[in-house]
Amino acid sequence: MSELLLIRHGETEWSRTGKHTSWTDLPLTAHGEEQARELRPVLAGRKIGAVLASPMRRALRTAELAGLPEPRVDADLAEWDYGGYEGIPTDEIHRTRPDWFLFTDGVPAGPAGHPGESPEQVGARADRVLPRIDEQLRTADGDVALVGHGHFLRVLTARRLGLPPSAGALFTFETGTVGVLGTEHGRPAVVRWNTRTV
Repeated sequence: MSELLLIRHGETEWSRTGKHTSWTDLPLTAHGEEQARELRPVLAGRKIGAVLASPMRRALRTAELAGLPEPRVDADLAEWDYGGYEGIPTDEIHRTRPDWFLFTDGVPAGPAGHPGESPEQVGARADRVLPRIDEQLRTADGDVALVGHGHFLRVLTARRLGLPPSAGALFTFETGTVGVLGTEHGRPAVVRWNTRTV
């Protein structure tokens, strides 16, 4: 049966230093490009029927270097809009908000066009993506790969499993790794997570 492959893009300068990165369209670092290339032999063993990707170049470049077929860009796969916390690492946020937690508190508004998103808003976006994925899983000849971003893919995983968006906090997701979602007894299940083998 077809499975859903979630691929977090390779390292960028901001992911390396822990800065929240949503709409800032950073390239992969040399290490990030290597991480993406290392996925090529791993994914070559899977029959990929469809690829969807975030519009950000770090996701598209990861798909290219990993040897995935031409992805269909899906704007709903963009990272959590971090609003006023774009480019700011968690430890800096904690200086003024020591109890702040993304998956429960969301973010403050940022510049025009980037109002930030609450966990519920990100969950609603994931809920828009999931029916499209289900259709792809039914009709694609092989697995469906999504190439995107850590926090959004974590929320999407939670929603796929029937959990609230805040449960995305339970799934750490490193750059250049893969999560595999499948089923067990007809119910969605995590098959592998945060791995470089599938």
